[in-house]
Amino acid sequence: MSETTENLQQLPLGDWHRALGARMVPFAGYEMPVQYEGVMAEHIWTRTEAGLFDVSHMGQLQLTGEGAADALERITPGNLSALAAGKIRYTLLLAQDGGILDDLMVTNAGDHLYLVVNGATKHDDIAYMQSQLPDGLTLNHLTDAALLALQGPKASEALAKLNIQPLQAGWPLPTNLYFMEAGPFLWNDIPLGISRSGYTGEDGFEISVPAEHAVALATALTELEEVRPIGLGARDSLRLEAGLPLYGHDMNPDILPVEANLSFALSKARREEGNFAGAERVLAQYPDTAATKRVGLFVDGRQPIREGATVIDDTGATIGTVTSGGFSPTLQRPIAMAYVPMDLSQTGTAITVEQRGKKIACTVADMPFVPHHYHRKPKS
Repeated sequence: MSETTENLQQLPLGDWHRALGARMVPFAGYEMPVQYEGVMAEHIWTRTEAGLFDVSHMGQLQLTGEGAADALERITPGNLSALAAGKIRYTLLLAQDGGILDDLMVTNAGDHLYLVVNGATKHDDIAYMQSQLPDGLTLNHLTDAALLALQGPKASEALAKLNIQPLQAGWPLPTNLYFMEAGPFLWNDIPLGISRSGYTGEDGFEISVPAEHAVALATALTELEEVRPIGLGARDSLRLEAGLPLYGHDMNPDILPVEANLSFALSKARREEGNFAGAERVLAQYPDTAATKRVGLFVDGRQPIREGATVIDDTGATIGTVTSGGFSPTLQRPIAMAYVPMDLSQTGTAITVEQRGKKIACTVADMPFVPHHYHRKPKS
């Protein structure tokens, strides 16, 4: 069924977006802001200042109970049982045959695991997890929480102005977190869960806030000179420049982790154990024996190529598919992601893409296209 305004869910910030002049569109079952002043301007603002994204459509989950991390490892390849309190890990939710059902962030919140899954797949994810996790564990969908992402080189400077304090004594201020760290905080007696993470390649934070207080927090942030609201359009162009895949486009249940160029998510300890869903099939491709691989592409000319364009060989036969593509505001050129045969996946390889009957020359490029600027902890 196609999404219409009648059957779309509303975000806690829906009226707030409309009051700011956002153009609202259907996305993942919700009515969401695609842009305010324009994708190009919002993209550049996030790369140079700080942008505020409403990502409340994402699924926020709590997994509690003894052995929660060990149990979740049955269906993910990440080393979650070794995750220290306050640390975050990116991992993949795998079907029993090893296909990717979703990608997700897992935080060790001390007395529970906090999971963020994709909005379009969250209900299927919950059903699958419940079918695979043992009795005694509780999976709670936090439907009364909103999720905001503050991203950009001035995100930390802006967040510091709100005087957010740690909930636990001895815990750092949110601006003293490093990339892939998280903790509980208070702002005007409102509980916040803040992680130093994001989906733009820039430094930034994701903030879980009770839905009833989302407008107050979003307003306080956007009243700061560094911060502007940013829509889905710029979120997509930013993540493409950062080389970050989007589930349902660059990943799906027919794709395995190595094919998706996500081998880093297969931790050494879990590869050695080989006791996660689809491990035999997944590890048979590790590290580089898959037939195809997701790569980045620089596109010749100024015309962007889009999802669904085909990679072709010298005879015109289809040998791959473009899964994401667009114009890079930072690089001022079109870029894309595509699945190509493994023997054509090396940086610098010439690739031909066909779009609407036109052949377009491309070159395999390193990802990220634009360097990441995460606030990483210095190596000792």
